[in-house]
Amino acid sequence: MTSILYLGGTGTISAACVRRSVERGHDVTVVNRGSGRRALPDAVTTVSADVHDPASLQDALGDREFDAVADFLSFSPTDLATGLEVFAERTGQYVFISSASAYQKPPARLPVTERTPLENPFWQYSRDKIACEELLLAASGDRGVPVTIVRPSHTYDEQMLPTLGRWNDIARMRAGRPVVVHGDGTSLWTITHADDFAVAFTGLIGHPSALGEDFTITGSHAPTWNQIYGWLADAAGVSAPELVHVASDTIAAIAPDLGPTLLGDKAHSSLFDTAKVQALVPEFATTITFGEGARRILAYYDAHPEAQVVDAARDAQFDRMIAHARSAG
Repeated sequence: MTSILYLGGTGTISAACVRRSVERGHDVTVVNRGSGRRALPDAVTTVSADVHDPASLQDALGDREFDAVADFLSFSPTDLATGLEVFAERTGQYVFISSASAYQKPPARLPVTERTPLENPFWQYSRDKIACEELLLAASGDRGVPVTIVRPSHTYDEQMLPTLGRWNDIARMRAGRPVVVHGDGTSLWTITHADDFAVAFTGLIGHPSALGEDFTITGSHAPTWNQIYGWLADAAGVSAPELVHVASDTIAAIAPDLGPTLLGDKAHSSLFDTAKVQALVPEFATTITFGEGARRILAYYDAHPEAQVVDAARDAQFDRMIAHARSAG
């Protein structure tokens, strides 16, 4: 039985991986601060600790060793240094979750592969992930730390609305109000359900050929943004949503916090070659496309009214964007 420690475990991607690990018969321990964003299987051992505090981790885990440590919670080299300090000598595989947004933006060519340069001048999040990868490679070369790097792109589950406005967009559609879509809505966007991602991810755990390697983990499903919004509208019971297309630069000017994720990721067509991971995990494939994913999302939110949160400030920003687009048109 493979023993796996998840740093994190209740997030969009990690929760699906935990479930899949349990289904595969692994001995799973999850350590986090007890946020409980998603329910964990009964078979999971849960430990509450500050994953960025070495003393807290040591106190919570003692001298336990693991076949694999899956790090979903390191977003900077400082974060990662803690994980390496505590676990570098206590695991046979340190799996770091990086990001496909670290790949060159805009991409010089598609599809993106593992050999595409890591270079994103628009988004600090992505640059921090690149710096983490550099730290891991140094630890692998200097200290022999058994490292595997994975790069997911846009991965979602039933609790994760993938659009700019999240629930605001659904509320606007249902109220007959226009919804902002960046660009002209025709760029291709690879979007992957977390359950599909988990098949590839858990297939790499304990795989000897995964050590010292990096892998892009995305599905093959790449609809346009217009299609993504259209499927959400269908699932929300809206037959003819009014989609207003706004330039990404304009969106970034009116809502600066959206700028990095747009200009550094979503504004560009996103297609990936996943042959490398499929060579090791041949069962990995896209089984849930977003038409089905949208139905699952709306079923969840309609069953959980407390999750239907409208951000009034964001709504006002959308109104300004739409007014700008209409005046310019």
